Amino acid sequence: MALSAKTCTPCRGGVEPMSPEQAQAMMKEVPGWKLADSAKRITRRFDRKNFAEALDLVNKIGQLAEQEGHHPDITFGWGYVTVEIFTHKIGGLHENDFILAAKINQLAEPARS
Repeated sequence: MALSAKTCTPCRGGVEPMSPEQAQAMMKEVPGWKLADSAKRITRRFDRKNFAEALDLVNKIGQLAEQEGHHPDITFGWGYVTVEIFTHKIGGLHENDFILAAKINQLAEPARS
């Protein structure tokens, strides 16, 4: 099943984060994303034409994050949005992070010029 077809499940902690090898294997499912912080986070920058388009993407990601119950760190400015995802409760990566990244890709890709 494609990651974008899955739904994030609540993580209450008590599970181990993905190993760097497991995280690397998942990267093929989320084109454009990069491993960061010793494979404890994934990050991606989305370029946009201006501030308004960047803000629009931030708002769409925010709505998606609320629906999924999984909240990334987002920074943005004129013409860019940077998203960083990890599971706070376990201090690393979980399948939920990759599900959210795949869904963000679906939101962001149609708007690319």
